[in-house]
Amino acid sequence: MENGHAKNLVAVIGSGNWGSVASRLIASNTAKLPSFHDEVRMWVFEEILPTGKKLSESINQANENCKYLPGIKLGANVIADPDLENAVKDANMLVFVTPHQFVEGICKKLVGKLRPGTEGISLIKGMEIAVEKFSEATIGYKKDKEVATRWAKLFTTPYFLVSVVEDIEGVELCGTLKNVVAIAAGLVDGLDMGNNTKAAIMRIGLREMRAFSKLLSPSVRDNTFFESCGVADLITTCLGGRNRRVAEAFARNGGKRSFDELEAEMLHGQKLQGVSTAKEVYEVLTYRGWQELFPLLSTVHEICIGQLPPTSIVEYSEHTPNLSIINGSNAYY
Repeated sequence: MENGHAKNLVAVIGSGNWGSVASRLIASNTAKLPSFHDEVRMWVFEEILPTGKKLSESINQANENCKYLPGIKLGANVIADPDLENAVKDANMLVFVTPHQFVEGICKKLVGKLRPGTEGISLIKGMEIAVEKFSEATIGYKKDKEVATRWAKLFTTPYFLVSVVEDIEGVELCGTLKNVVAIAAGLVDGLDMGNNTKAAIMRIGLREMRAFSKLLSPSVRDNTFFESCGVADLITTCLGGRNRRVAEAFARNGGKRSFDELEAEMLHGQKLQGVSTAKEVYEVLTYRGWQELFPLLSTVHEICIGQLPPTSIVEYSEHTPNLSIINGSNAYY
């Protein structure tokens, strides 16, 4: 107990590169903040390393994730646990750092296993934080700013600045949709189209991200797209990151090698976000009859599944989007 209040106990769900970085950052703060338990448990999807050792055992013995974050010590108060239920036991703050396609399955396993009032947060990626280079992040919240501020306190360091905005949907959609735009940027790189073309794709991508978000959720705020979760993270993801890199290889191979094949070869167990997100976005666009409104988002998916060649990433712009189904042009511009 601290000042009559129970201490917060944090568990991190995920142990890839960003999950390991997040655990390291959080553990450095929980060791200093009296309102938090020192220990941070990190759930590990168990793998057997080439040495024959289990990944979780390796992390706990070396205090380092030798597969996904080699050379970076996590902190003595980070405990790797391959048992999901045990990893979250008694925790009241859960940090989700897994590919989005796995979240639903994980949450189903947690039903009935959590403390009442447990809070959760999902994180975007950011490798620069591992080596303590200056970075930013945005936390979206709804109504309860005090809760958001507590989360921000958990993450903030002199090299990692965290802001809070009252826009959960906007922050979440920015973090999701930027991966689709990064696929488009990677295709442009693979086709050697140059920086001007790439900049145009990023601008169009940001415009479609904003329009799609506001159509899905009218409460989304324009200012959110100027936070670190918006334009800043979009730029970072389109300049680097796995989605851009694999999309570049896809384009250089003329679309003859699938994203699944390239992912397995290039990412060594890590997962792409952009391809699966593009599919989910396309399903929404098709269901709601919005495909003509979002030619870039639609084209990315059609290229990913081989329906269009990589060169189509710039050819779509010949078609003027039909804006008539939007009530009010400012939803798009």
